[in-house]
Amino acid sequence: MTSPEHPTGTDRVAEVANKLHCDIVVNVQGDEPLIHPEMIDQAISPFLDDPSIPMGTLCKEIDNEEEAFDPNVVKVVFDGNGFALYFSRAPIPWDRDHWSGKSSFAELALTRPMYKHIGLYVYRRDFLLHYTKMPQTPLEASEKLEQLRALESGYRIKTVVTEHDSFGVDIPEDLGKILQRLAERRD
Repeated sequence: MTSPEHPTGTDRVAEVANKLHCDIVVNVQGDEPLIHPEMIDQAISPFLDDPSIPMGTLCKEIDNEEEAFDPNVVKVVFDGNGFALYFSRAPIPWDRDHWSGKSSFAELALTRPMYKHIGLYVYRRDFLLHYTKMPQTPLEASEKLEQLRALESGYRIKTVVTEHDSFGVDIPEDLGKILQRLAERRD
């Protein structure tokens, strides 16, 4: 329903937003089928109080080591005001004192809170339209994470910690995990 020429889902969302008369646009990514409706409210909430926030997203504390060291699970670190400092496929923050001398992720154990990024974005409409016109940045190209374009270009991303879990479908093996989680919800 949108142009097949778009390089990203964000570009598709911006095409639709360009035709809308609104201030805030929410992008629930299609590879996040377990988004709880309350998560959308949580992500929007900071925008209602602070008109200077251009972009926001959600994160959840990681409670299993498999996710912490899985490059398909994006991690985020944020400052004391909840603004993202960096997103990575690598485990961040790196616990130098506890992980030094280890030769593989299998040897690492969680020693401090680590947060996974959840694929739900909130944008000010005007920022979204501007963002999709910005050139790709080196960090974005390296990590294959669009949100790094905003950070590397000097824009802030508000992160909201949620207690609700979500699980992205990034590789074929994830589909089985989603089906299992859906079955558990029915029980």
